[in-house]
Amino acid sequence: MRLLAIATEHLARLGPKRVTVVAVAAEAGMTHANVYRYFPSKDALLDAVAGRWLRDVETHLGNIADAPDPADDKIERLLTALAALQRDALTNEPNLFAVHLDATVESRPIARRHRVRLRSLVERVVEEGMAAGAFSARDRERAIAYIFDASYRFTHPLAIQQDADVPRDLVDARLGAVIHAIQRVLRAGIL
Repeated sequence: MRLLAIATEHLARLGPKRVTVVAVAAEAGMTHANVYRYFPSKDALLDAVAGRWLRDVETHLGNIADAPDPADDKIERLLTALAALQRDALTNEPNLFAVHLDATVESRPIARRHRVRLRSLVERVVEEGMAAGAFSARDRERAIAYIFDASYRFTHPLAIQQDADVPRDLVDARLGAVIHAIQRVLRAGIL
């Protein structure tokens, strides 16, 4: 959709605070009232831009979840990829990341849908690991919650932003240690 392409360009160039529906509409050759027919607010328009990126992230993570690798390897690859994709966005597309962060903190629909999709991917991998005997989790729900709780520091946009100045190799080493702990807990059946 042309409106999203224009909004994406404006977001990258101007940042979320300076994007206006009027400017996007003018470049698209329509009135701002017409834009509001598709997007009820500026936040909805920017969330749609972030939603395109989030769908790409989810597709990438879905490919990992669908790979033939053992479940414990998939958990590692999923969490590592999620953290890297978000940290790359913070570095290379800070305005897009800012919209994602704001939507997450405010729990807007785009962020809630993304959380549901992420949970579904992790759930699939946990269930696969349990079925194959790689994971001995006694309570699937607690195991899934543990994965998100333990990896929060590396996968939640607010925590990623707070660690923006921490060298990447240090963050990667810390994430690797957390993933190792997650794998051990899942294998040991502690939860």
